[in-house]
Amino acid sequence: MGKGIIRLNGEDNVVIALADLAAGAHPEGVDGALIQAVPRGHKISVRPIRKGELVIRYGQIIGQATEDIPAFAHVHSHNLGMGPH
Repeated sequence: MGKGIIRLNGEDNVVIALADLAAGAHPEGVDGALIQAVPRGHKISVRPIRKGELVIRYGQIIGQATEDIPAFAHVHSHNLGMGPH
């Protein structure tokens, strides 16, 4: 866990913002600058996630990417959905 984010499992490809984070912010525990603002409680990709790839939070599948998601992007209903897994 870093300041500003929470990551409970090393397999997670997203972390959770603990505060509203501005585009360009570089929260501790994230290896790059955010490419867009992320509201508190929302997810941030920690690496590129391909369309159709499983999104993992807290070691659990929470859905699939509905489009390619670049590293350090906001992950939410606009690019995350459910599918067979």
